[in-house]
Amino acid sequence: MSLRVLSAAGLLLLAASGHCAPYVPRSDDEVLERLPVRPNDPAMREIKDMRAALVREPENLKLAMRLARRYFDQAAAQGDPRYVGYSQAALASWWNLPQPPVGVIVMRATLRQYRHDFEGALQDIELALKRDPGEFDAWSLRADINVVQANYSASRDDCARMAAFVTELTNVGCVAFIDGLNGRARQSHDALSSALARAKSVSPEHQLWVLTRLAEMAWRMNESRLAEDHFRRALSLQITDGFLLAAYADFLLDYNRPQEVIALLKDWTRSDPLLLRLTLAEQAVNAKTFAEHKTALVDRYAAARLRGDTTHEQEESRFCLQVLRAPEQALTLAQNNWRVQREPRDARVLLEAAVATRRIDAAQPVLDWMGSTAIEDGTLRRLAAQLVVLRKGTP
Repeated sequence: MSLRVLSAAGLLLLAASGHCAPYVPRSDDEVLERLPVRPNDPAMREIKDMRAALVREPENLKLAMRLARRYFDQAAAQGDPRYVGYSQAALASWWNLPQPPVGVIVMRATLRQYRHDFEGALQDIELALKRDPGEFDAWSLRADINVVQANYSASRDDCARMAAFVTELTNVGCVAFIDGLNGRARQSHDALSSALARAKSVSPEHQLWVLTRLAEMAWRMNESRLAEDHFRRALSLQITDGFLLAAYADFLLDYNRPQEVIALLKDWTRSDPLLLRLTLAEQAVNAKTFAEHKTALVDRYAAARLRGDTTHEQEESRFCLQVLRAPEQALTLAQNNWRVQREPRDARVLLEAAVATRRIDAAQPVLDWMGSTAIEDGTLRRLAAQLVVLRKGTP
């Protein structure tokens, strides 16, 4: 989308909010936002030191790669896409070279994947693997992208190809992630859980990844106690991870526990995905801060569209449907999102919007995907059943 043009959905969103221009502070003293990062945060101190060192040694590739990775880790942890731009800037000297170092190519693919430029990311991965077939990060990233795009056979091939380079836990996790979406949720959950129990010297970050995936599998199987146990074990690792916080917040919202969501996310208003969950929870309890956060999200989604950023469409669809009560806009966003990524959460927003608009035809791509995968997901099945009722009632 052109940076100069808002889509029809974006214009309607702006109209619904009553905010057609960016907010201008009344004075230099006005506090717009309190950042979640503390001045004495060791991660930010390390980044500051590395950034200063890179200014002194702008051709130090090893240092630039470390800084780019640290910035990307902050984007994942904080849910702030600005860090992705900082990560790219750290690699500016190598970004557009005809033959960048393999590590730079893989990092470039990682950043493109974050921005949902899956085609560009896959091209970079192909280039990296031609030069170094043993580049584990490239195989792993491609496996993830193929799952997001529902290319399960290709993802399974990626898991097989990197099996020789990884631990048993990583290998089992790669396959279980795929099988858990394809009619083998129980077997996948138990296999991954057993592999975690057997594994020795597992890093906290790897534990967090595994526990979050186990929680999602149990949640889809409607085993709420088991899912919560996995979520709480992941949270107990005390690693800041935006995906974990968003997944657990969604779990709590599904089980009508909005006050716990507010307690979990009250300091995370800087992250758009987490602010959405906080706003949904505040709406449920009629919190005083609901209106403020609703307006903030309207402005942020509009700003994202102005700069051509479509990574938010799944969550903006939820916002339009549940907060703005604008189901048609929600459906358009959900359909656009499904064309790019096709995971259970993407399926859910499209089914919810299709039910709200009584557009059975719009849900057909998701229903076809559910049939081909035999996915075991109680929420998706409930929504599909509602569409069946709507179809029967259609003259």
